[in-house]
Amino acid sequence: MAKTVVVVIQEDPTKTHRPVEALRIALGLVAGSHLTTVILLGEAIRLLSGDTEDIVDVDILEKYLPSIHHLNVPFVITHDADRSLVDEKFYVRYESENEIRSFIHSADRTLIF
Repeated sequence: MAKTVVVVIQEDPTKTHRPVEALRIALGLVAGSHLTTVILLGEAIRLLSGDTEDIVDVDILEKYLPSIHHLNVPFVITHDADRSLVDEKFYVRYESENEIRSFIHSADRTLIF
């Protein structure tokens, strides 16, 4: 039976490689049988931005973004985030912090980066 998995990315991708690695892991989970959702908090929304030149491991990110788009990986971002940073081609839901908290608690598994 498929598990619901939430990947929470909260680190700044301009300061560490971990957000790009977390996105790669999430892509692998989506390609399998798990119902996977990625939550981007704070500066992590830059992973879906058109301006990625300051991101650590941008070459790896650019390699995976087409697959993320093609597989319609679902993203959740706080409703008060700067939406102008997010490329519209990705499947993104904007939710309140309470809704995000409830969503995380309802998941079978949670990975936090």
